[in-house]
Amino acid sequence: MSIEFQRSSYYDRVNKIIDGLVLKNSPSDNEIIKNRFLYEVMHYEYKRDSINKYYNGLRFVMTIGSILLPAILSIGQMDPTKLPRNFEAITYWTSWSLSLTITACNGFLQLFSLDKNYIAYSLVVEQLKTEGWQYFQLSGKYENAQSHGQAFKQFCKSVEGVKRKQIEQEYNGKGEDKKNKFNFSEELNSTLPKQYQTKKIESSSTSVSQSALGTLGTLGTAFEVGDAVSDLKKTLQSANDRVEGNLQSGKQIAKGLTTEIIDRSIDRSIDSMEEGKSDGNNPSGNNPSGNKSGGSE
Repeated sequence: MSIEFQRSSYYDRVNKIIDGLVLKNSPSDNEIIKNRFLYEVMHYEYKRDSINKYYNGLRFVMTIGSILLPAILSIGQMDPTKLPRNFEAITYWTSWSLSLTITACNGFLQLFSLDKNYIAYSLVVEQLKTEGWQYFQLSGKYENAQSHGQAFKQFCKSVEGVKRKQIEQEYNGKGEDKKNKFNFSEELNSTLPKQYQTKKIESSSTSVSQSALGTLGTLGTAFEVGDAVSDLKKTLQSANDRVEGNLQSGKQIAKGLTTEIIDRSIDRSIDSMEEGKSDGNNPSGNNPSGNKSGGSE
């Protein structure tokens, strides 16, 4: 690689490539690439390099000041007898100056958004360069194109997309008026004759009727769903009533069984008590009528 090629700028190298492109759409296509693509690359490179000087300079001052400030303050903690005259005043004004310088540099850095702009411009430059080299080589998104003339419009669209994104990011959408947008169809319809405007009205009424039919279909579906939900509620209510009726009948059957069991147990206990009393009155187990008959004999 020769020294002249290394010293040559991006403009010199790309300008020769653009001149060698064969674009059959229009003889001015080569000039369009130069005035739009190449100009934007050089413009953002200049802005990036300009901001880079201020950005790196302010960052350098902030870094050096942040290192020197605590060092100067720590020297003041030494024995005053070992320090030179007026050292306290010197350290005071020196630390004050360093603090003011660091704060001012940080304020300028944030006020002009140097860090954000430097990164944004660097990204835009690299994106444009990558887009240009892909177009020149017919690679990437342009690999299906047969020639540079066939991919010319797509390349211009990509360049405009990168530019638009950078503008939106830089100004945060402040330049976009969302309240009063230009409606091309309405403006065109206002300038057309009446016979063409009626077609527009008919087409709009047709679209409105179609949307109305779609709305009615949606409402019909909603009503069907509502009927199905009401039927489901009735079914669940009837099932609940049946379950409650079964529970009541079960409770009554259980209550009747419990009462019957208690009555039977009471009867058995009374019978056992009566049998016990009869056994206590006749411990020998003989029949008193039999004893009487034997004595008479």
